[in-house]
Amino acid sequence: MRPLLLANWWRLYIIGLWVRCGGGPLTLQKEIYKMNNHLNLLDTGNGNTKIAKTNRGGLYRVASLSLMPDRILCPGSKAAGCFEGCLKSSGRGRFDNVAAGRQWRSDLWHQDQDQFLDRLHKELGNFAKLCKKTGITPAARLNTISDIAFERFGIPELFPEIYFYDYTKRAARLNKTPDNYRLMFSYSGRAQYANQVQIALGAGVPIAAVFRDQFPAEFLGRPVIDGDKSDLINSKAGPVIIGLKAKGALAKADQSGFVIDAERIPALVVAA
Repeated sequence: MRPLLLANWWRLYIIGLWVRCGGGPLTLQKEIYKMNNHLNLLDTGNGNTKIAKTNRGGLYRVASLSLMPDRILCPGSKAAGCFEGCLKSSGRGRFDNVAAGRQWRSDLWHQDQDQFLDRLHKELGNFAKLCKKTGITPAARLNTISDIAFERFGIPELFPEIYFYDYTKRAARLNKTPDNYRLMFSYSGRAQYANQVQIALGAGVPIAAVFRDQFPAEFLGRPVIDGDKSDLINSKAGPVIIGLKAKGALAKADQSGFVIDAERIPALVVAA
């Protein structure tokens, strides 16, 4: 999100007076929503740390979409127990302007899905043209911290030249997406999530697991790879465990079963 222009401060001042005179807090919320209407949905640069790492390879350029997660946008988060330790507050997400931009995008999805999809179509189209012009392969991660089934809206089919990839906590989505849309499953050790994990293991897709400190050499009978290097590599890795380090204070303190302590895993050798 771009910093507010100085010209906008007088609007906030007037609205503040209105609120203090009885206009109500929703007035301010609606006005800020209007002020953010100039934002793009997609980040086609390196605003996301993991995306920046992926872009360093030079073969792909990744566009990412970051929403402010909630129980609707992340329907599997309750069973997985990952909502409290979510990455929404780690990295750049701790900055108020970044959080406000993500919230605006989420509000647009909830309040005007048609406009959201129209914007997304235009931005993906422009991104694909830019990549073609610069001779680089376009890729897109539309769920950086959400879990929307974009395949239901025909997005990947509309842009066959773009390689789409995402993580999901909804096992029912696995192996049901178009060829240019790869999904990786996100693990949690909670009992109420065990059925989802079993379905994912049977699907043969990469499974991401978050570890507090060290990565084990194996987990769930699969080899563990370092997943913090590139999500593009992760998405094509096959039946492995994508090891991710817990990031952010909330994730590192998580005790729900979402974050794994490698030293507590019996009969497994911890990787050096």
